[in-house]
Amino acid sequence: MRLTRRDLTATAMAIALLAGTLGSTPALAQARKTGVVLGMVLEPPGLDPTMAPAAAIGEIVHYNILEGLTKIEVDGRVTPLLATGWTSDPDGRSYTFTLRKGVKFQDGTAFDSTAVKWTFERAKAEGSTNKAKRAVFDNISSIATPDAHTVILTLNNADATLPFRLGENTAVILSRTSAATTATKPVGTGPYRYAGWQKGSSVTLEKWDGYRHAAAVKLQKVTFRFINDPAAQVAALLAGDIDGMPRFAALQNLKQFQADKRFTVEIGSTAGKGQLTINNKRKPLDDVRVRRAIMHAIDRQAFIDGVLEGLGKPIGSHAAPTDAGYVALTGVYAYNPEKARALLKEAGVTSPLSLTLTLPPPQYARKGGEVVAAMLAKVGIQARIENVEWAQWLSGTFKGNFDLTIINHVEPLDYMQYANPSYYWGYESATFNALAKKRAEAPRTQQDKLYGDIQRQLTQDAVNAWIFNPAQVAVARKGLKGLWASSPIFANDMAAVRWGD
Repeated sequence: MRLTRRDLTATAMAIALLAGTLGSTPALAQARKTGVVLGMVLEPPGLDPTMAPAAAIGEIVHYNILEGLTKIEVDGRVTPLLATGWTSDPDGRSYTFTLRKGVKFQDGTAFDSTAVKWTFERAKAEGSTNKAKRAVFDNISSIATPDAHTVILTLNNADATLPFRLGENTAVILSRTSAATTATKPVGTGPYRYAGWQKGSSVTLEKWDGYRHAAAVKLQKVTFRFINDPAAQVAALLAGDIDGMPRFAALQNLKQFQADKRFTVEIGSTAGKGQLTINNKRKPLDDVRVRRAIMHAIDRQAFIDGVLEGLGKPIGSHAAPTDAGYVALTGVYAYNPEKARALLKEAGVTSPLSLTLTLPPPQYARKGGEVVAAMLAKVGIQARIENVEWAQWLSGTFKGNFDLTIINHVEPLDYMQYANPSYYWGYESATFNALAKKRAEAPRTQQDKLYGDIQRQLTQDAVNAWIFNPAQVAVARKGLKGLWASSPIFANDMAAVRWGD
């Protein structure tokens, strides 16, 4: 007898359902008091967020192993972390950070101003692959360390968002003695230390007793298990193999968990910008009329309803509805297949236009790619689907080797990537660059308006086909407390997580 994938999935689900009805054994219940296993959709390519762009890195190490000067809270507020506070001069071009005293890295070396200076200089050095190099670190003109616990950052251009940006995983502070091995064995100042990585399966962290607030950390062990397949995510939750998924992807099964008293479900917001990314350097995609045609070909709400089970908001530029200064621009390129066909004809495109649509593993991309391909076909664009693994996407697509791809950009306020012509979508605009510079130098009272102008410029140029701002959906076993309900950044603050009643 030959078993099909459908048979295997059904069997797994049945086993999971049976396991769920049996309840937890005393041993398992006791284990849950001291440890937790969380599911993640993607396995990161490494564990150094200062050198690689994958958001999955931050989900594991940020705030857990590696810390920055500031912290972005679940509600988007910026609070002190390795810094105890900061001040800025009136024109916003100089920031003075006071550092926390008595902090050590997990390798025994001291955290001080020299560690901050070395980390930031590494981030802005020629050849740095830090994804915030241009947007944050290249704007730092000098770093002064008048004493061990003071750092003064002088900027080329004023930046009111700097404390927020230093709370992202790209700005975590590393120990100079162990930085070279961060990708495989991260060493930081956080509440957990690296314990092991089973490639293709999981990463495990253990509580670090040397942490400055170790008594407040309740979990002794945290395991992040990689489960990309939505059916497998459901089965793992029901079987008790994992205790939760902070970013649950099997949205078609959400009602099942909402009705199950063994689980809690929270739906919150994110800073994500889900888009059909367009390679602006490739013909005929270098023609704005072709890109506008693609925009008109996408029915955003149909995508959200069919792929995200309605759990998202339509967007029309590279900004999230949670951003200060957000402008709703979905009406600029409303769904209009007839207009799309007319623009393609005006651009001299012969139908059908054949393009490759490269899709990474997340369900929003794989399932969404089929939906987008069908929409494009209606206007005379034949999108050949190419499914790739995450490592392939990073080494190929992210390096500019693609026509179209679907990706959710989760970093907040990352519009400065459009000022980088070498970034993978290949956009170059003097007008946009001037607007970005003007906003950076403007007083805080003018920045929201200028942010709106930036959004309008990107939309006018139809750089990408922005589709959705996804909701965050967290599913967890009842009694697990402290998981983030929303994601202003992609992180899992495990020091705040505990088992309760």
